[in-house]
Amino acid sequence: MHSPLPFDARAARALREKLGMAHGHVAYGMQASFGMAHVTPGHIAAWERGTALPSAGELAALAGCLWCDPSDLMGRPGTLREHRIARGVPPEDVARGTGLSLDAYHRMEETGEWTGDKRQSAKLGSILRLSPRDFVAVTGLEDELARLLEEAVSTRWQAHARAIARLVSMDRRDLHEPLEAMYHEYQALMAATLSRAGGATASGEDGRRYLDDIVHHFWSRLPESG
Repeated sequence: MHSPLPFDARAARALREKLGMAHGHVAYGMQASFGMAHVTPGHIAAWERGTALPSAGELAALAGCLWCDPSDLMGRPGTLREHRIARGVPPEDVARGTGLSLDAYHRMEETGEWTGDKRQSAKLGSILRLSPRDFVAVTGLEDELARLLEEAVSTRWQAHARAIARLVSMDRRDLHEPLEAMYHEYQALMAATLSRAGGATASGEDGRRYLDDIVHHFWSRLPESG
């Protein structure tokens, strides 16, 4: 049983009203063009009120009727399944494009755990047009990214730029400025802690908090990453 998809009720209403459609028009379109015979104007109204959520099939049909992409009705997708649906890609296409069996791919969606190899991961990112941030999250690489970032800010960031760039599929040169800034931020926190505590007795609590949230700090310096 899949968890409900994220649904932007306000966006759905705004798109419908922009097209000058009533609830009945949308329901009829879903019935006639997408075979959703069970959908009534009441369904559309309930989705827009937020008292009910459309299924994956209903969301795709609703997007078709409102002349938009499924992603326009979903807010920010988080899971592998949500990203696939947001892009309007059938699971069969993802399985075929990544070289996985359909059963294996379905299991990954159901468990929320991507277990493909590096080549398959690269194919997945291309098929679903994942931003670097979403690619890292979907393929389960956040822990590895956090480890590399912790080493970068606590030692020599230059020594880790190549590995971080490879992990997030970005040009290493684009990471020099954010990594250097993060290095100085972390070092300043640690220096201030040592100064306040009078040396070796410092707890480093500010530094630990920074490390706990280091992946967020990284992405916040790369707004273009999505």
